[in-house]
Order: sequence, then structure tokens, then C-alpha cells
Amino acid sequence: MAILSFLLTVFFLVGLSSRFQLGNSQLVFHDQEVVEAIGKELSVPGWGVMNTTDFCSWHGVICSSNSTMVERLDLSGFRLQGNVTLISELKGLKWLDLSNNNFQGSIPFAFGKLAELQYLDLSFNKFGNSIPSELGKLRSLKALNLSKNWLTGAIPDELEGLKNLQDFQIFTNNLNGSIPMWIGNLTSLKVFAAYENEFSGVVPVNLGLYSDLSLLNLHSNQLEGTIPESICANGNLEFLVLTQNKLTGKIPDSIGNCKRLSSIRIGNNKLIGGIPKSIGNISSLTYFEADSNSLSGEIVTEFAKCSNLTLLNLASNEFNGTIPPEFGQLNSLQELIVSGNNLYGEIPTSVLKCKNLNKLDLSNNKFNGTIPADICNTSRLQYLLLGENSIRGEIPHEIGNCVKLLELEMGSNELTGSIPPEIGHMKNLQISLNLSHNRLHGKLPQDLGKLDKLVSLDVSDNQLSGNIPPALKGMQSLIEVDFSSNQFTGPIPTFAPFQKSPNSSFLGNKDLCGDPLSGGCGDLNGYDHSVYGHKVSYRIVLAVIGSGLAVFVCVTVVVLLFMMREKQEKAAKEAAGNTIDEISSKPVILAGNVFVDNLKQAIDFDAVVKAVMKDSNKICVGTFSTVYKADMPSGMILSVKKLKSMDQTIIHHQSKMIRELEKLSKLVHNNLARPIGFGIYEDVVLLLHEYYANGTLTQYLHNSSQKPEYKPDWPTRLAIATGVAEGLAFLHHVAIIHLDISSGNVLLDSNFRPLVSEVEISRLLDPSRGTASISAVAGSFGYIPPEYAYTMQVTAPGNVYSYGVVLLEILTTRLPVDEAFGEGIDLVKWVHGASARGETPEQILDAKLSTISFSWRKEMLAALKVALLCTDMTPAKRPKMKKVVEMLQEITES
Repeated sequence: MAILSFLLTVFFLVGLSSRFQLGNSQLVFHDQEVVEAIGKELSVPGWGVMNTTDFCSWHGVICSSNSTMVERLDLSGFRLQGNVTLISELKGLKWLDLSNNNFQGSIPFAFGKLAELQYLDLSFNKFGNSIPSELGKLRSLKALNLSKNWLTGAIPDELEGLKNLQDFQIFTNNLNGSIPMWIGNLTSLKVFAAYENEFSGVVPVNLGLYSDLSLLNLHSNQLEGTIPESICANGNLEFLVLTQNKLTGKIPDSIGNCKRLSSIRIGNNKLIGGIPKSIGNISSLTYFEADSNSLSGEIVTEFAKCSNLTLLNLASNEFNGTIPPEFGQLNSLQELIVSGNNLYGEIPTSVLKCKNLNKLDLSNNKFNGTIPADICNTSRLQYLLLGENSIRGEIPHEIGNCVKLLELEMGSNELTGSIPPEIGHMKNLQISLNLSHNRLHGKLPQDLGKLDKLVSLDVSDNQLSGNIPPALKGMQSLIEVDFSSNQFTGPIPTFAPFQKSPNSSFLGNKDLCGDPLSGGCGDLNGYDHSVYGHKVSYRIVLAVIGSGLAVFVCVTVVVLLFMMREKQEKAAKEAAGNTIDEISSKPVILAGNVFVDNLKQAIDFDAVVKAVMKDSNKICVGTFSTVYKADMPSGMILSVKKLKSMDQTIIHHQSKMIRELEKLSKLVHNNLARPIGFGIYEDVVLLLHEYYANGTLTQYLHNSSQKPEYKPDWPTRLAIATGVAEGLAFLHHVAIIHLDISSGNVLLDSNFRPLVSEVEISRLLDPSRGTASISAVAGSFGYIPPEYAYTMQVTAPGNVYSYGVVLLEILTTRLPVDEAFGEGIDLVKWVHGASARGETPEQILDAKLSTISFSWRKEMLAALKVALLCTDMTPAKRPKMKKVVEMLQEITES
């Protein structure tokens, strides 16, 4: 078949070539014939069913003003596959975009014949082998994007002829060799992105010398040598990203010539020396990241002149001295990260005056002052990391003013005094509270129990005494605790997070007793705690057994119903004497209707039924339905849901079902997928929807056989997350609770607008009520809220939890259930347990997005907070969907 296809293509090209010689009178016919052939070869949706005399109006086809030749062909985002060589016959083509598809094999060398081509985008496909040297013939080319493919080999020198090239992107491939020197000679070049490849050698010393280069991104390669002095020769550079290479030498003084620089990212290299004082000349600088190098000397005060500086990351270097007090002038500063250096002196109070400060990380240095009383003068501080220093004195009571803190790390210092009860005022504290390895004494304050969002508490290796307060049971989100190496006495309170902790979390307290320490407490304070513990355990066992029996009964009933149905079907087939030929005969449509008047002529119910009888048309399998693609003779494409056998009761309430579907078809919202019709044959219900070529959110995020990510990445993902939330908020407003919220039930239209699907299932399972009392199997695995296991009822807070899982998928690009998380751990538990693993929120996020820009990372961290609220184990603590929408909109607007 492959050989036959190749021969047909060759004959077709020969035929077209001969016709092309007939003169300009044949031009229209020629391009039309080529476009029609392309449509057939690639199965372009919608092509070939419209008026063939007006092919220039087909989607993605733009012709010249006199409609003689195709000038622009945009087939991006269709998930197409096939041979694209035919496109080379469109001789007048100036713009070709085939990005975000499934094209494989080599890039056709015939594309080199497109002499008029100015824009070529083949990114986000599976093109392999080397970059064809024939592309060097495209002398008119201004933009070339071959990113996110499987390309290998070196950059061919023939591309040196692309003198008009302004935008050259080849990131995320397997390209190797050195970056050619001639790239620096492309005088029109403004953007060069070659990150995430295997390039070695040096950065060309003439980069930026002859061109108006504004963006240079070479991160995650094997580049060596120094950062070229010429890089800012023309002073037009705006983004410089060289992280994760093997660069050596000093940061060039000429960096100060880049007056337009917004982002400098040179971390994870082998750079030495200090920061040049010329850095102060870059008033536009917002992001400076030079962590994980061997930089030394003092932190230069000239950073204070960068009035727009938002993030300064100098972590894991060899800097010494103090933090310049002039940093207090940086009103835009949001993150100051200087951990892992040799800095000393007082905690910089001037920096605390930066009104937008969000994160202050001074950990693992030699700071030796005291904690200032005005530590939280800035109301936006969320991360305060002071661990592994020599900070002395007491924790000030004013610490309670840090009401927005998510993480407080003060471990491994020389703090004295008692723990102030005002810490309990920091109700948003959730990632970690670490006061370990200090000289703290006295009792634990009861107010700590008010920290109901806190995940990790570590007060180990101090001189704390007294009982562990029973009030700590209020810390309902607690996962990790460490009370070891203190002077605690009495019984450990009966509290699941305590009992589930390893006994090492309580060792080193000689008068502490009870689970998880071995042995009971005996008769302490007038009662036997071990007996009390047995009573509690007895009640828990009874509750578990009761819940287990209930679930067992429900599952057994479901299984019996399945068995009865299969038995009835088998008996019916035997009685009727069905043969294979009879099974394949056309079923009779018992009932059907299309709710949208202007679509009635376009939908053929016989074609719908034929489509769902072919496995090749199957798109996906959900909890309650199987979805098929159905091509109508009219050219329209439908998405058809075939309800599973467990929903056969719908057949017996046909009139109610039709009324519910009609109502839902009139339910108008931009983020809801509405049914446009239905059909019934035998005992099968088919629900008709519009077909969306971009598939589901699951495919968008996880399908490795298709493009895993779409540009512009995070902004698109945030828009999707907000849209899904708006759709669910609308459903709750009209008193509809969704049965199965998952990324698989979020459809994406051509503009990646999300539409929540399976809405009608919530009505059809119980049309009389509109909400469902369900068995323990409702919803998709990984999205089901924990309370469903015992309430047996879907709820609005349950919907919020499921949405939170979807939001975590969007942020982490991880599946809801993955063996990599460990046994019994799903995505929610994995995220909530990050602190216990010693991971920061940044490490949870998809690094391919969060490391692109500071603003993206900031928005992703804000969205992560929303996801954590949505997936709270306590239903009453989850926000309403309307509030979720407001929080996400605030992120977008900010």
C-alpha cells in the first residue's frame, strides 16, 4: 500500500507538472486540483464537501486578490497525518502552517521549491531525520519554525542563504553538533530559539553583532565556553536564556549595553566572578536568575537601579557580605532568593518594605541577627524561608501579622524563648511550619490547632515540654509531623495524622507515650488511654465494616444487573436465531429528533447508527458512554454518545428523557456542550453533539501519540481552567450537579474554548429529580471525592473536588492516577504531600511552563492555591464554583 501510494503521488505530480506548462489560463484549475488532492490525502475536515468552484473559501485556504493562486495555507491544529509533499505544487504559496498535527517521516525536500514562501511553521509534529538542506533555497523566508519534532543531526549550512530570516525556532528536538557561526551573520534575525536539544561547542561569538537579535534562548543544551561579549552589541536583546548548559567564565560587562533586556536567565552553569556593576544600566530588567553557578563577591548595589526588577535569584553560589539596604527601593520586587551562599548580618529590614514582596528566601547562609518585629510589614509575603542560619533571639509575637504566609521555615537556627501563640493567627499557612533544631522551650500553644490548612509541622530537636495539646486535632490537613527530641510528656492525642506517623516522629521524649510509640500509657490522669484508644478503634472498625458492607451490596447489585442483562441478551439472540448476517443488518430507528432546525437536513440517522457500529470510529470511552465520530453525507461531522447498558432504564422513561434533552438543548452557555439531537434503536440511546476536532482536555494534556502541548501553553491552559469553572458554576446556578467531571469530559473547540460535556447524563439517570443518588462507582477513577465512598450521593462540593483534580492536571501535566506516585497515592495526595517529600510548590508545577517566565510561574502558583482549596478533604471547606471563577479571573486580570 505504501508503494502504491507513492506511485500515485508521483503520477499525480507528473500530471500536475504537465498541466502547469499550459500557461496562466490553467493556474486556477491547477491550484484547485492540488488543494482537492491535499484534502483527500490528509482528510482535512470539511474540505471537498463545499462548493468546489470556490475552493479559496475553504477553511485555512487564502488565495491572491484575483483568486488565481493559493497564497496562504493554514492547517494547524487538525491532528492531521499523511503525505504533505503535494503542498509543494502550490507555487504561489507565501504562508504555510502545518503546526500541531501528527505528521511523521522526513520534512519533504520538495518544500525547497516554494520560492515565494515567507512563513513556514512545521512545529509540534513528529517529523524526524535531519533538516533538509533544500530549505536553504527559500530565499524569501522570514520565519522558520521546526520546533517540537523528532529532528536529528546538525543545522545544515545551506540555511545560511536565508538572509531575510527574522524568526528561527528549532527548540525541543534531538539536534546536535555546534551552533553555526553563520547564524550570527543573519542581519535580519530577531528571534533564535534552539533550547532543549543536544547542541555542543560554544555560543557563536558574533551573535548579536550584526543583527537586531531580541530573543536568544539556548537553555538545556551542552554548550561550553563563555557568554559572548558581542551579545549586546546592538543593544536590542530583550530575552536572554542560557540556563542548564556548561558555560564558564564571567558574566560580560557588556551586558549593561542591553538597555531593553527584560529577562536574564543564566542559572545552572559554571560561571564564576561577580555580577558586573553595569547591570544597573538595565532599567527594563524584570527577571534575573543566576542560581547554581560559582559566582562570588558581594551582591552589587546596582541592582537597586533596576526599578522594574520583579525576581532576583542568586541561590546556590558563593556570594558573601550583606544584602544591600538599597534593595528597599525595589518596589516591584516580588521574589528575593539568595539561599545557599555565605551571606551574613541582620535580616534585611529594608527589603521587608518592598510592598509587593511575595517570597523571601535567606536560607542556608550565615545570617546572625534577630527576627525584626516588623517582619510582616509587607502584607503580601507568602514564603518566608530563614532556615539554616545563625539567627538568634525570640520569635516576635508580631509574627502573627503574616496572615498570608503559606510557608514559614525557621529551622536550624539559634532561636530561644517560647513559640508565640500568635502563629495560630496565620490561618493561610499550609505548606510547612518548621521550627526544628533551635533552642525553643515551654509548651506548645493551643492556638496551633487553628492552622487547619497546614500540611507539615516540625518542632523537633528543641527543649519544648508539657503535653502535646489535644487542640492540635484542629489541624485537619496535617500529613507530616515531627515532635522528636524534646521534653514532651503524657499521652499522644488520638489523632489520625499522629497515629499514621512513624514512631521516629515522637522519639526522644522519654515521658511521651501512646501510639505510634510502642506500648500504652496505662492509667494517666485518671483514665486508661489505651482502653480509650481501643474504644475509638472499635468504633472505627464498625464504621469501616458498615461502609464496606454498603459498598459491597451496591457493587453486587450492579454486577447482578449486568449479569441479568447479558443473560437476557443471550437468550433473546438464541430465541430469535440471530446470525452474523442479521447482526450486521441495518438496525431500525425507533425514535429520533434533531433540536436545531437548521441542522435537521444535515443529519442522517442511518449514517449515525452505522458509525457507532464501527470500532474505527470510536473516539473515547467514558464512565457512562462511549463516544464515536460520525461523518454525515452532508459533510457535517458529529460526536455521538452511545449510552452504556447500565442506563437502560432511560428507555422506559422515554418521554421524560426527550423532555430533558429538549430543555438541555436550550441551555445556553459558552462553556457547555449541548445535545443537538438523539436517536434510539433497539434498546440503545444515542446522543448527538457537535464534533470538536481538538478533542478532549485529556488528549491535550496527556496523549503522547499526539501533540502534548499547544501554544501559547499557560495562557491557553489558564483560559481552559477558567472556562471549565464558569461552565460548572452555571450548572450549579441552574441546580444541575454533574455526575462525572474529568478532563476527558472537557471538549476543546477550534479556538481551544473548553466545553463541559456529559451534562445530560446527570438528568437522564434520574429524570424526575435531576440529581442522582448513585452507587459507589459514580464518576471517573481519580476524580471521585473521598466522601462519595460513604455518602452515595453526588453534591456540589463533590463537583468542586473533581474540578480541583482537573485543575491540578492542567498545572502539573500529570495523570490523576499514576504508578509513579506510589501505591495508593493519587494526584491529589501526591500534590498535598509535596511538603512532606521536601518539595516546594514550584517543583509540583510543569517545569516546561513554569520556567518560561516569572509571570507564568506566578500565575501558576496562584492557580495551585485554588486547586488546593478545591481538593480539601473536608467538603464544607471547599469554595463554591462561583468563588472559584472569581479567583481564577483575578489571576488573569492581575
